Amino acid sequence: MSQNQHIEQSYLASLQRHLDVFNTMANYHQESMQLLEACQKTLAKGGKVIWFGNGGSAADAQHLAAEFVVRYKLERGPLASIALTTDTSILTAHSNDYHFDTVFERQVQALCKPEDLVIGLTTSGTSTNINLALQAANDIGAFTVALTGREGGKVRDIAKLPIIIRNDETARIQEAHMFIGHWLCEAIDMSMAEQQ
Repeated sequence: MSQNQHIEQSYLASLQRHLDVFNTMANYHQESMQLLEACQKTLAKGGKVIWFGNGGSAADAQHLAAEFVVRYKLERGPLASIALTTDTSILTAHSNDYHFDTVFERQVQALCKPEDLVIGLTTSGTSTNINLALQAANDIGAFTVALTGREGGKVRDIAKLPIIIRNDETARIQEAHMFIGHWLCEAIDMSMAEQQ
């Protein structure tokens, strides 16, 4: 078999794995509705949505925070949201002076209020910096959500609402997280349009 045939097969195999995960997304409907309700309550109380993750999940956190502040599809006012992965001075100072394990925990302690919604993205559920930050948010009294995967790891017992994508492939879990995130943005837009 030629290299091009291997590559073509790889594309189709990757697509099939993606479809396999998305065929299970109806399983997360009720949990996603709980996420929407928590988000609506947070914004109605004047709270903010705080996102964070590592690597590709950091990029997803930033992406979704931007959708809230700017817009998704419908014209609306800005929504209070922030990603804790964007301030390079905080990230590097804290990691240098203390430890990367506590880089999000410190920011949660500084910025989080009881009326906030705090969402950690971790495909394994075992990322120490995510878990410590979610526990810090719990201690403050905020509502905590974990978008995670595999079997949920330790985060399943920390987040008030763990949404566990039952898959072992990081990329597929992240794709499912972004589906939920994009749907959340769409649902928030729709609910705000109804209020206008």
